[in-house]
Amino acid sequence: MVSYLEFQKENFGEQLPVDIKESDSNTEVTFSPEQIVSLKPADDLSKITSTVKSEKQSPTEGISPDWRSSDKLSVLEGKIKNCMECSLGAGRKNFVFGSGNPNADILIIGEAPGADEDEQGLPFVGRAGQLLTKIIESVNLSREEVFIANIIKCRPPNNRRPLKDEIDSCEPYLKKQIDLIKPAFILSLGLTSVDSLLKKTHKMAEVRGKLMDYHGIQMIVTYHPAALLRNPQWKKFVWEDVKYLRRLYDDYLKSKKG
Repeated sequence: MVSYLEFQKENFGEQLPVDIKESDSNTEVTFSPEQIVSLKPADDLSKITSTVKSEKQSPTEGISPDWRSSDKLSVLEGKIKNCMECSLGAGRKNFVFGSGNPNADILIIGEAPGADEDEQGLPFVGRAGQLLTKIIESVNLSREEVFIANIIKCRPPNNRRPLKDEIDSCEPYLKKQIDLIKPAFILSLGLTSVDSLLKKTHKMAEVRGKLMDYHGIQMIVTYHPAALLRNPQWKKFVWEDVKYLRRLYDDYLKSKKG
C-alpha cells in the first residue's frame, strides 16, 4: 500500500482520494473515493493504518474502562473477559479467569492456561490440573475451598512461557483478583509465578518451602504440577511444602477463633 500511495503522490500531488479495502473473517472496512487524505509527512500512513484498525475492532472486544471499580469477582470477569490488550487474545478459545471460592483464604497461582484450559475456560483441568487437585486433597482441602488462577489469562502458543509484555498486560487483573479475594495465603506454583509476583529472578532451591511475603500476604513457593509430571522425584518436596501450608493455615484458623 505504501508504494501505491507514493506513486499516487508523485503523479497527482499532495491531496489524494484514497479507496482502502481491508477485510478479514469478521469485517470489511471501506474508505470511499470521496475521502481525502493529506499525504504530507510519512507518519500520515500510520494514521491511515490506525484508522483501519480502529474501524475493524468489534464493539464487543476489549475491556470495560471501569473494570478497576469492580466490587465482585463475577463483575470483574464480565468486564475483562474480552480483553485484547496483548497478542494472545486473538489466538485464544477462552479467557481463563480463574475459579474457586471468591472469599478463599488460600489463593493458588500458576503460570498460564494450557490447551485443556483454553478449551474449557477453567484453570488447571488437564493432567497437571488433575495432579494439583490430588495435591490439594492430600492436605484435606478442595478446589471449592481455594481459588485457582494464573499469572496470565490466555494460553501462549505451544504452551511457551509468557513474555514480559504479556505479563505486564495481564498482571493488573490478577492484582485486582487478589484485592477482591483478600487471601491470607498464596501458593505460588513454579518460577514464572513467583518471579512475576515479586519482580525478581529466583532459583527454586532458594525459595521453595520458605515463607515469603507478597504485599503483606504470606506466600509459599513450590514446583508447578507440570514439572512433577516430568520429574516425579520432586513430588516429595511439594508434599512437604503443602503440609507446611496446611500447618500455617490451621494456625491461622485457630487465631481467628480467638
